[in-house]
Amino acid sequence: MNGADTAWIIVATALVLFMTLPGLALFYGGLVRARNVLSVFMHCYAIACLMSVLWLVFGYSIAFGSGTSGYWGGLDKMFLSGITADTLSGTLPEVLFFAFQMTFAIITPALIVGAYVERIGFGFVMLFSALWMLLCYAPVVHWVWGGGFLADGGIFGETGVRDFAGGIVVHETAGLAALLLAVVLGPRKNKNTPPHAPWMVMIGAAMLWVGWFGFNGGSQLAADGGAAMALTVTHISAATASLTWAVWEKIKYGKASLVGLVTGTIAGLASITPASGFVGPVEALIIGAVAGVLCQEAVNLIRNGLKIDDTLDVFAVHGVGGIFGTIMIAVFGAGAWAAQLGSLVIVGVFTVVVTLVLIYVVKAITPLRVDEETETNGLDLAVHGERAYDVSS
Repeated sequence: MNGADTAWIIVATALVLFMTLPGLALFYGGLVRARNVLSVFMHCYAIACLMSVLWLVFGYSIAFGSGTSGYWGGLDKMFLSGITADTLSGTLPEVLFFAFQMTFAIITPALIVGAYVERIGFGFVMLFSALWMLLCYAPVVHWVWGGGFLADGGIFGETGVRDFAGGIVVHETAGLAALLLAVVLGPRKNKNTPPHAPWMVMIGAAMLWVGWFGFNGGSQLAADGGAAMALTVTHISAATASLTWAVWEKIKYGKASLVGLVTGTIAGLASITPASGFVGPVEALIIGAVAGVLCQEAVNLIRNGLKIDDTLDVFAVHGVGGIFGTIMIAVFGAGAWAAQLGSLVIVGVFTVVVTLVLIYVVKAITPLRVDEETETNGLDLAVHGERAYDVSS
């Protein structure tokens, strides 16, 4: 065990949890109507709790078990069986590696929340998120990070796919699942209402930015120069994408908005995620500069061109950003074209199939969408019996 590595990954684990709670919850919560903000908080918080338990029971074993199959890790590590405080994973206590990866299993289904806010049934959210994490996310983790068939020595030969912190594993899977849910759900009855609290969106984005240092820097799994470089390029990409998003918005619409600026931050963070362990500051500058414009145009295409109500632009920002960053690894010569593109296609097809099956299976068990009256009046009071703001007090 290396004490410095262990100390850094303990911090990184806390930072990645901070991304979901409270970062993502505030970012998404500020973007919806005031009558739905608590439902967004509820989704993020409840998903964090449920994924933690499921990661202990099944998820970690499926992703990182010692099974010889290239497709899943087996069930030998259910409930952390056989793992003690002295068991090592590389230079880290394995229980710490488990906890670090658990925070990734929390934020990935939580990202999908942005696609279905303001109109989805709470029971559907919980059951779908549980099954999706176990049957879609955890197997993909094994394929890419757990020594599975997309990794080194797999179907792409000695050099497998390069995905440092989750461009494919996190952002492509969550983005595609979000897009499919938005299509099946259909649009909100009133989708022209502005964000109720742009200040909250900014606070959430700022927390995500800070937490992303743990997300990307922690994925080095060591306290060394590689972690420092991953942290640095993450920051440069986020800053650059924020600026290019704002400039592009100013050129197109005459004004640069705060919500646009901080959405650019998230686009830059998602885009650098897969490449953060393989590029330097100049490449990060390029990735961020392109991401701010690319993801904004993806938002316009999905909203106005395809007329899909992916409410908070999960696919356009996370999905497109993660896919773009994964491709840029090959552009900069840090990964093989066949492995990068092939893995994007394989994981993409798998995610689409599993997500669609789960949507219709879960829909048959519990209602997918709330009724029209509940949607009109807001989910906070109708579903959870609470209001975010009591203006009479």
